[in-house]
Amino acid sequence: MEHLLNTIINSIDDGFMVIDRKGTISHFNTAAGRIMGIAPDQAIGRLAADTIPNSRLHLVLKTGMAEVNQEQFISEGIRIVTTRKPVFDGKGKVIGAVCFFRDITETAALADQNTSLKKMRSLLEAVIAASQDAVSVVDEKGVGIIINPAYTRLTGFAGTDIIGKPAEADISEGESVHMQVLKTGQPVIGAHLKVGPQRKEVIVNAAPIMVDGDIKGSVGIIHDVSELLRLSEELTLARRIIRVLEAKYSFKDIVGESRQIFNAINLAKRAARLPATVLLRGESGTGKELFAHAIHNESNRKNHQFIRINCAAIVDSLFESELFGYEGGSFTGAKRGGKKGLFEEANEGTIFLDEISELPMNVQAKMLRVLQEKEIVRVGGSKSVSIDVRIIAATHEDLQKAVKEGRFREDLYYRLNVMPIDIPPLRDRKGDIEVLACHIIRKLNQQFGRNITLIEPKAMEILEGVEWKGNIRELENVLAQCIIKMQFSDSIIMREHLPNLEFPIGPSPEKSLNDQGQPLTKEDEGLRQELRSVLSGIEKQHIMRMLAESNGNKTDCSRKLGISIRNLYNKLEKYQIGSS
Repeated sequence: MEHLLNTIINSIDDGFMVIDRKGTISHFNTAAGRIMGIAPDQAIGRLAADTIPNSRLHLVLKTGMAEVNQEQFISEGIRIVTTRKPVFDGKGKVIGAVCFFRDITETAALADQNTSLKKMRSLLEAVIAASQDAVSVVDEKGVGIIINPAYTRLTGFAGTDIIGKPAEADISEGESVHMQVLKTGQPVIGAHLKVGPQRKEVIVNAAPIMVDGDIKGSVGIIHDVSELLRLSEELTLARRIIRVLEAKYSFKDIVGESRQIFNAINLAKRAARLPATVLLRGESGTGKELFAHAIHNESNRKNHQFIRINCAAIVDSLFESELFGYEGGSFTGAKRGGKKGLFEEANEGTIFLDEISELPMNVQAKMLRVLQEKEIVRVGGSKSVSIDVRIIAATHEDLQKAVKEGRFREDLYYRLNVMPIDIPPLRDRKGDIEVLACHIIRKLNQQFGRNITLIEPKAMEILEGVEWKGNIRELENVLAQCIIKMQFSDSIIMREHLPNLEFPIGPSPEKSLNDQGQPLTKEDEGLRQELRSVLSGIEKQHIMRMLAESNGNKTDCSRKLGISIRNLYNKLEKYQIGSS
């Protein structure tokens, strides 16, 4: 019977141990030895409290109280669950104790791992649910497993419509990007699809979910195209607003090939790299503001404000408050908290003072302080405000003459005239009229929706003979008038399209004058016409020679001649070179 009992006990997978009333181990099966790391023959006959100190059987023996399904850690990190019970004789007296225990180390580890995975899944689902981007996840078979609220808002599909369904379930038009990813193992970027019952147009990016080198699914991010268009419109609007606050033009926008304009541009580029105050001098319409924009954009202040002030357009009584600001309550109608002036608004940037000669005398003194001390004082205030502003001034008037007449402070003039730049009038750069006209026509084509390609040579001769008192601004006005008079199908500006123009210098098409301003005699007129013919012939021969040297390459030819490609085409048309 004893042998049979031991055989049965040793066949049990759970650990089994029995102690007698003295606490001595009487039975200790093979499974118990494996779990405890003690051979059964080393345990039997020894006190349990000495052999396995944390078995607690001696406590059960003492109290007679059972301990059921207790979790316990024993040596070497082994984790068990055990049941301990007392053994009674026929009279109810405790004569021993027995315990059964099972190694749950691996099971508990798997349970902990499973709990961690559940927590991670919950966390991942919470993150996906919180995302404002629509998210869709499928498993390796292409079956939907996760979507988020943003996905439902975008497509109109709820979880019951997608989870457990094929990846194509939400597509109204197009191929499933999830299936493409699962087939190729490669991400798909920028796929255009239509989804949901409303056939909403979307852009989808999808990527594979890789686990140990194997594809376990695909995750897709869906963007509403209408939302992207809205954001694009907002960005365009923001850029328009910023463009108003920034300088719009650069040196590339200053058109001309003459020595005079070339020298002015080079000087302006040097000025842009220096912190010095710049004074732009030139007649009205020569492009002083264009130069100011370009200087700012070429300087290290280009990322800051560019503020233009027309000194002739501000009422004298408002000049100080507009330029330097004011403190609250400094005058009737003043804002309660005061207001920044334009100099403070332009801090770290550039302020362009156009028509500086119109600056009132009382403001000129404050302007001198700005240039000397780099600070301003608001109207009604006493505290100085430091500023860092680059000043570009412009005038069409002779400031030295204004100084002599007492209309402009001499000390301010010298502060402004640190780096003067003279911008030549159009009559002094006649060679630029053609290239300027072509540039202006391209701009007017966009403005009026036309396709004017060139100007007839005879019309160009007339344009080159005008004095252009209004300079480039007047030239632009004349060309705009031409385009308005032309038929929509016309593409060449002809002589008859030109408005009536004055010819105070150079020969007039209707009436030619000699150097003394008297009408030319027939003999003089004939000589002049002959000279023009000779000069035209020389120019034609020179162009033909350069064109031959360039093997007919007009771009190379224009470079050798030192003129623009558009200018060359006009001259080829004028002299009928290369035409059949």
